[in-house]
Amino acid sequence: MTRPRRYGDAGQAFPIYITVVGGLLFLALAYFAVGQATVNRGGAQTAADAAALAAAQDARDQLAAAWVLSVLDPDKWQDIFNGDVPLATDPCSRANQLADRNDADVQGCFDAGWPMGYEVNVQTRKPMGESIVPATAQKRSRASATAVIEPLCEFKPPAEDAEDDVLPRLTCEGDRNWDLNPDDLTDLPEPEELFDVHLAD
Repeated sequence: MTRPRRYGDAGQAFPIYITVVGGLLFLALAYFAVGQATVNRGGAQTAADAAALAAAQDARDQLAAAWVLSVLDPDKWQDIFNGDVPLATDPCSRANQLADRNDADVQGCFDAGWPMGYEVNVQTRKPMGESIVPATAQKRSRASATAVIEPLCEFKPPAEDAEDDVLPRLTCEGDRNWDLNPDDLTDLPEPEELFDVHLAD
Protein backbone atom coordinates (compact mmCIF):
# COMPACT_ATOMS: atom_id res chain seq x y z
CA MET A 1 0.00 0.00 0.00
CA THR A 2 1.33 3.43 -0.88
CA ARG A 3 1.60 5.83 2.06
CA PRO A 4 -0.06 9.21 1.55
CA ARG A 5 2.27 12.12 1.10
CA ARG A 6 2.46 14.69 3.91
CA TYR A 7 3.67 17.55 1.79
CA GLY A 8 0.12 18.91 1.81
CA ASP A 9 0.14 19.25 5.61
CA ALA A 10 3.49 21.01 5.54
CA GLY A 11 2.23 23.37 2.89
CA GLN A 12 -0.77 24.24 4.99
CA ALA A 13 1.35 24.87 8.10
CA PHE A 14 3.73 27.27 6.37
CA PRO A 15 1.22 30.15 5.95
CA ILE A 16 0.21 29.73 9.60
CA TYR A 17 3.88 29.94 10.62
CA ILE A 18 4.35 33.10 8.56
CA THR A 19 1.24 34.64 10.12
CA VAL A 20 2.41 33.86 13.67
CA VAL A 21 5.91 35.21 13.03
CA GLY A 22 4.49 38.33 11.43
CA GLY A 23 2.21 38.89 14.38
CA LEU A 24 5.05 38.52 16.85
CA LEU A 25 7.18 40.89 14.81
CA PHE A 26 4.35 43.45 14.78
CA LEU A 27 3.97 43.17 18.55
CA ALA A 28 7.72 43.61 19.02
CA LEU A 29 7.68 46.74 16.88
CA ALA A 30 4.64 48.04 18.76
CA TYR A 31 6.36 47.56 22.12
CA PHE A 32 9.46 49.26 20.75
CA ALA A 33 7.38 52.22 19.58
CA VAL A 34 5.74 52.48 23.01
CA GLY A 35 9.18 52.35 24.61
CA GLN A 36 10.44 55.11 22.34
CA ALA A 37 7.48 57.31 23.21
CA THR A 38 7.89 56.63 26.93
CA VAL A 39 11.58 57.53 26.87
CA ASN A 40 10.84 60.68 24.89
CA ARG A 41 8.12 61.77 27.30
CA GLY A 42 10.38 60.99 30.25
CA GLY A 43 13.07 63.21 28.78
CA ALA A 44 10.56 66.01 28.31
CA GLN A 45 9.42 65.76 31.92
CA THR A 46 12.99 65.76 33.19
CA ALA A 47 13.71 68.89 31.17
CA ALA A 48 10.54 70.60 32.45
CA ASP A 49 11.33 69.75 36.08
CA ALA A 50 14.91 71.00 35.79
CA ALA A 51 13.85 74.20 34.03
CA ALA A 52 11.14 75.03 36.57
CA LEU A 53 13.48 74.39 39.51
CA ALA A 54 16.18 76.54 37.90
CA ALA A 55 13.80 79.48 37.48
CA ALA A 56 12.53 79.18 41.05
CA GLN A 57 16.04 78.86 42.50
CA ASP A 58 17.16 81.93 40.55
CA ALA A 59 14.21 83.90 41.92
CA ARG A 60 14.99 82.65 45.44
CA ASP A 61 18.61 83.79 45.15
CA GLN A 62 17.45 87.23 43.98
CA LEU A 63 14.99 87.52 46.88
CA ALA A 64 17.71 86.52 49.33
CA ALA A 65 20.05 89.10 47.80
CA ALA A 66 17.33 91.75 48.14
CA TRP A 67 16.96 90.84 51.80
CA VAL A 68 20.71 91.24 52.37
CA LEU A 69 20.62 94.67 50.74
CA SER A 70 17.72 95.66 53.00
CA VAL A 71 18.97 93.92 56.12
CA LEU A 72 19.29 97.21 58.00
CA ASP A 73 15.74 98.20 57.05
CA PRO A 74 13.43 95.64 58.72
CA ASP A 75 10.35 97.43 57.42
CA LYS A 76 11.11 95.90 54.00
CA TRP A 77 11.67 92.36 55.18
CA GLN A 78 8.15 90.97 55.01
CA ASP A 79 7.58 92.35 51.52
CA ILE A 80 10.67 90.43 50.41
CA PHE A 81 9.42 87.20 52.00
CA ASN A 82 6.08 87.73 50.29
CA GLY A 83 7.83 88.19 46.95
CA ASP A 84 6.52 91.73 46.66
CA VAL A 85 9.75 93.18 45.30
CA PRO A 86 11.01 93.56 41.73
CA LEU A 87 13.69 91.12 40.60
CA ALA A 88 16.80 92.36 38.86
CA THR A 89 16.70 89.74 36.09
CA ASP A 90 14.12 87.39 34.62
CA PRO A 91 14.41 83.93 36.25
CA CYS A 92 13.04 82.37 33.07
CA SER A 93 16.44 82.88 31.45
CA ARG A 94 17.73 80.16 33.78
CA ALA A 95 14.85 77.93 32.72
CA ASN A 96 15.97 78.30 29.11
CA GLN A 97 19.52 77.32 30.04
CA LEU A 98 18.47 74.16 31.87
CA ALA A 99 16.05 73.12 29.15
CA ASP A 100 18.84 73.56 26.60
CA ARG A 101 21.10 71.27 28.63
CA ASN A 102 18.37 68.64 28.50
CA ASP A 103 17.95 68.98 24.72
CA ALA A 104 14.60 70.74 24.94
CA ASP A 105 13.14 74.17 24.25
CA VAL A 106 11.02 76.26 26.58
CA GLN A 107 7.60 76.90 25.07
CA GLY A 108 6.40 79.02 27.97
CA CYS A 109 7.60 80.26 31.35
CA PHE A 110 5.17 81.96 33.70
CA ASP A 111 5.07 83.42 37.17
CA ALA A 112 2.87 80.98 39.07
CA GLY A 113 1.52 83.66 41.39
CA TRP A 114 1.00 82.57 44.98
CA PRO A 115 2.60 80.54 46.35
CA MET A 116 5.55 82.09 44.59
CA GLY A 117 6.90 79.97 41.79
CA TYR A 118 7.31 79.36 38.08
CA GLU A 119 5.48 77.15 35.62
CA VAL A 120 7.54 76.01 32.64
CA ASN A 121 6.40 74.21 29.47
CA VAL A 122 8.99 72.49 27.28
CA GLN A 123 9.21 70.51 24.06
CA THR A 124 11.90 67.99 23.21
CA ARG A 125 14.12 68.67 20.23
CA LYS A 126 14.40 65.04 19.22
CA PRO A 127 11.30 63.46 17.65
CA MET A 128 10.05 60.06 18.72
CA GLY A 129 11.65 58.49 15.64
CA GLU A 130 10.51 56.00 13.04
CA SER A 131 7.96 53.46 14.22
CA ILE A 132 5.02 51.44 12.97
CA VAL A 133 2.92 54.60 13.35
CA PRO A 134 4.29 56.95 10.66
CA ALA A 135 2.44 59.98 12.06
CA THR A 136 4.51 59.86 15.25
CA ALA A 137 7.90 59.82 13.52
CA GLN A 138 8.40 63.59 13.76
CA LYS A 139 6.27 64.15 16.84
CA ARG A 140 8.00 65.77 19.81
CA SER A 141 7.03 65.29 23.41
CA ARG A 142 5.86 68.13 25.63
CA ALA A 143 5.76 68.43 29.39
CA SER A 144 5.18 71.04 32.06
CA ALA A 145 6.29 71.51 35.64
CA THR A 146 5.80 74.05 38.40
CA ALA A 147 8.36 74.85 41.09
CA VAL A 148 7.37 76.89 44.13
CA ILE A 149 9.32 79.15 46.48
CA GLU A 150 8.17 78.99 50.07
CA PRO A 151 9.50 81.43 52.68
CA LEU A 152 10.93 79.67 55.69
CA CYS A 153 10.97 82.81 57.85
CA GLU A 154 8.64 85.60 58.79
CA PHE A 155 9.20 88.97 60.40
CA LYS A 156 7.12 90.51 63.12
CA PRO A 157 8.17 94.01 64.20
CA PRO A 158 8.87 94.45 67.90
CA ALA A 159 5.88 95.57 69.92
CA GLU A 160 5.47 99.31 70.34
CA ASP A 161 6.08 99.02 74.05
CA ALA A 162 9.19 96.85 73.66
CA GLU A 163 12.47 97.99 75.12
CA ASP A 164 14.72 100.00 72.82
CA ASP A 165 17.39 97.32 72.89
CA VAL A 166 15.06 94.59 71.51
CA LEU A 167 16.50 93.52 68.17
CA PRO A 168 14.36 92.83 65.09
CA ARG A 169 14.03 89.04 64.72
CA LEU A 170 13.40 86.65 61.88
CA THR A 171 11.41 83.66 63.08
CA CYS A 172 12.27 80.69 60.88
CA GLU A 173 11.10 77.09 60.62
CA GLY A 174 12.80 74.53 62.79
CA ASP A 175 13.02 76.94 65.71
CA ARG A 176 15.80 78.79 63.97
CA ASN A 177 15.70 82.51 64.64
CA TRP A 178 17.97 85.33 63.58
CA ASP A 179 18.30 88.65 65.39
CA LEU A 180 19.50 91.72 63.54
CA ASN A 181 22.65 93.05 65.13
CA PRO A 182 23.83 96.09 63.15
CA ASP A 183 27.26 95.71 64.70
CA ASP A 184 27.72 92.14 63.43
CA LEU A 185 26.46 91.22 59.96
CA THR A 186 28.99 88.45 59.31
CA ASP A 187 26.67 85.48 59.85
CA LEU A 188 23.68 86.16 57.63
CA PRO A 189 21.39 83.26 56.68
CA GLU A 190 21.98 81.55 53.32
CA PRO A 191 19.29 81.68 50.60
CA GLU A 192 18.27 78.07 51.28
CA GLU A 193 17.78 78.97 54.95
CA LEU A 194 15.40 81.77 54.01
CA PHE A 195 13.40 80.07 51.23
CA ASP A 196 12.61 76.50 50.23
CA VAL A 197 12.35 75.56 46.56
CA HIS A 198 10.62 72.38 45.38
CA LEU A 199 8.42 71.02 42.64
CA ALA A 200 4.70 71.48 43.19
CA ASP A 201 2.75 68.37 44.11
